Amino acid sequence: MQGLPGRRTCTRLAETVAIQHAVLALLVHGPSYGYQLKGAFQQAVGPQWGPLNIGHLYQILDRLARDGLVVAERQAQATKPDRVVYEITDIGRVELDRWLSEPTSRSGGFRDDFFLKVTAAARSGEPATVRTVLSNQRGQLLRELRNLDGLRRRAEDPVVGLLLAAATRHVEADLAFVDDAESALLTDGGALLRALAGHAGGMFTEGPGAARAAG
Repeated sequence: MQGLPGRRTCTRLAETVAIQHAVLALLVHGPSYGYQLKGAFQQAVGPQWGPLNIGHLYQILDRLARDGLVVAERQAQATKPDRVVYEITDIGRVELDRWLSEPTSRSGGFRDDFFLKVTAAARSGEPATVRTVLSNQRGQLLRELRNLDGLRRRAEDPVVGLLLAAATRHVEADLAFVDDAESALLTDGGALLRALAGHAGGMFTEGPGAARAAG
């Protein structure tokens, strides 16, 4: 009988799902190609995520294309191999909106779906999107706290109680991060969000057209 996937496999799958939605968020700002998306992703999420493997990224792009979330166009270059440029589709935008509107179940560490969701929401430039993402996540975390409190009250094993206490501290830290994000992103009338959105768009100023012109 085939066993259940291990924790590392599950984490890898969760990361792939998270990255594919981050790629869709980057493509909202305009068409792009693989290495450009790699650089934009790493710049957007910062060094704590670690380098993004280009082979893994192309697997994700192939999957997105198969699912109709992006379209790929092969473009010839005068002195270099053909370049494949990706563009988000209407279906891809619907999927990105769905992802942004749903709370995230915790995966652990900072390398998780919610961190990417905050990154994508902030670079959308839309305060309402950021509020939705943070509000949904706060509600999810408060529900987790209530559940953990009930489990701790019923726990008879002291080690189980310690583990539940540790889990509670992690959730409380996540709530503090939600509060910090709200304070940092939503207290200046949207000025920071507008700047972030402009910066994200700027990542694609040297897009496919400019690349062709440069040869």
